[in-house]
Amino acid sequence: MQHGPEGGFVGHGHHHAHHGHGHGHAHSHAPDSYGRAFAVGIGLNVAFVAIEASYGFLANSLALLADAGHNLSDVIGLVVAWAAVLLGKKAPNSRYTYGLLGSSILAALFNGLFLMLAAAGIAWQAFVRFSDPQPIASGTVMVVAAIGIAINTGTALLFARGRKGDINIRGAFLHMAADAAVSAGVVIAALVIGYTGWQWIDPAVSLLIVAVIVWSTWGLLSEAVAMSLNAAPSNVDTREVERRLSEMPGVAAVHDLHVWAMSTTESAMTAHLVMPGGNPGDGFLHDAAEMIRDRFGIGHTTLQIEQDSAICALESHTRCP
Repeated sequence: MQHGPEGGFVGHGHHHAHHGHGHGHAHSHAPDSYGRAFAVGIGLNVAFVAIEASYGFLANSLALLADAGHNLSDVIGLVVAWAAVLLGKKAPNSRYTYGLLGSSILAALFNGLFLMLAAAGIAWQAFVRFSDPQPIASGTVMVVAAIGIAINTGTALLFARGRKGDINIRGAFLHMAADAAVSAGVVIAALVIGYTGWQWIDPAVSLLIVAVIVWSTWGLLSEAVAMSLNAAPSNVDTREVERRLSEMPGVAAVHDLHVWAMSTTESAMTAHLVMPGGNPGDGFLHDAAEMIRDRFGIGHTTLQIEQDSAICALESHTRCP
């Protein structure tokens, strides 16, 4: 196979030669501004968990204790997510050539699994309580849960701005927003128990809390699992990426296209382009990398230019053109 001119593009404007490969890097950065949000959110929720658990025992409320357990899991989740953001800033080295960007994926996976385990524990205790309902101090429960609404809503708002671009930040937002809704449910349950005396409402609300946890966690967990298996990000249509590349001037075919998540905020792509006329130079590679970045949000693009598709049979694990 003959190679055309060699060249590459990086997002800050330098060009390098890489044996027929074009590399495009357009870095997106972890949300540095969320350090204070994590610190404030963790501090507020640690204090509230201590208060809520104490009054849950004193008021004999499983719903309040369940909510405290859920809030504690969210505190742990916030700590893990914050640690992943900090680790993601570490510079690459000879072994971790992408740095520790993937730690955010591991954090999301940990948080999802941890929340599911917490939900299972709460559900078990709720079923036990159904068989032996206990009276609760509904007034105390209402006051403590109302405080929870204020704290969780305030914490959720700290992460509202970045929830669309990072599943770590989205996870923090969703958990806090769900906690606010759960606390509202606890208030309603305590109010109903105070008027009716129906003690079974308390474990019933606990099961509703479990449903909220599972519902808010499932999407994050499934996406984190997919990312850990190097699946293409859910917002990237690989067939559309292939189509856009194949429509570029001089491209006869596209093969061995791979897209994967490097972290919860950054993704990478490699592809082989069959161009019978040879590598058209840095301008083409610049335009291709810029199109991929702007259209699909992929910041790390590596393109290999081939004049003859016969090489595909030697190195491809996918369908050759």
